[in-house]
Amino acid sequence: MDGGRDVEDGGSVAPLVRRIRGRVLPSQSRLPLPQVTFLSLVFSSSSKKLSIRTGQCFLLNGFIFLGSILVLHLLVIPTLQWILPENCCQITSQDSCPFSSVSKLYSFLHFGLVQLLYVFWFYPLYIFSFILSTIWYSDIAKHGFAAMEGSQSTLEQPSSKNEAVALERKIETEKLVDLGGLMIGIGEQVYSILLLTFFFLEVYVLGFVPYIGKPLNILLLSWMYAYYCFEYKWNFTGVSLDKRLDFFESNWAFFAGFGNPCVLASFFFSPLVGYGVMAILFPLFVLTATSSRAEQAIFSEGRKKRDAGIGRLPIFYAADTLSMWVLGLFSLESREQLQEKKMH
Repeated sequence: MDGGRDVEDGGSVAPLVRRIRGRVLPSQSRLPLPQVTFLSLVFSSSSKKLSIRTGQCFLLNGFIFLGSILVLHLLVIPTLQWILPENCCQITSQDSCPFSSVSKLYSFLHFGLVQLLYVFWFYPLYIFSFILSTIWYSDIAKHGFAAMEGSQSTLEQPSSKNEAVALERKIETEKLVDLGGLMIGIGEQVYSILLLTFFFLEVYVLGFVPYIGKPLNILLLSWMYAYYCFEYKWNFTGVSLDKRLDFFESNWAFFAGFGNPCVLASFFFSPLVGYGVMAILFPLFVLTATSSRAEQAIFSEGRKKRDAGIGRLPIFYAADTLSMWVLGLFSLESREQLQEKKMH
């Protein structure tokens, strides 16, 4: 990220963090930009593993999770209301209610049984679905990227044996470089987790702001979902975190529009239903981001955007400042412990 956003801590930030923020952007994948989102299904059908993972995701989140909520509201709750009527008029047709104590007992039993269903079924299913879906999303992105790379490689075979040998040597060299940068990669992951955690807290807090809280919440969630979708591809292509944030903040309008449909589709439901809807749509957005070459299309419009006065928007400024502050604290603490060991 740009130097204006660095935390002035007098050199307390570890050199590893500085290296993280200055890595070189490798070559982008040569993938065509899909015209519509449903092309994700085309890529899904071209890979058996990809089709299996996508189907499992739809089965768990759509059929089992959302289906359970549908059964609860359309079958279980009406049945409980019929067996355990809460209103006195459902027990007797008289004006007075001699069964008020019974009605209260029925109401308590009805509420307790529904809550037991949530505690012993829906909440554990939500946690199980969240963990398993997170693993599946990574597999979907990996298989989708591999399918796109495979289709691209068939179109770009080496023209001679010498070129093939040179390509193999280049790959081996890149592997050695990647091994040398293992610590930088680990540092990037730690920094990325901190950054997105603070950004999520920012989204949560701004949701309570009167009048403008909900619109801000939708906008920030759109950015967050878009970043998550493209993060899989950036991990596969080795794009440094600094370059990711620079590209994301320089093209904030595109990413807001990319993540907005996923947010709007789940924003106006209850939390559990909203999660189920998002969990169904998210793999399609991940596949679309993974199989796209959005960078090329965006860069081609860069001049038009600059002429229109659309510049970089520091979306992650607060989260970045807090993340660098936390890393600076860990750096200072490690230095103090090292000095204490030397003294002893």
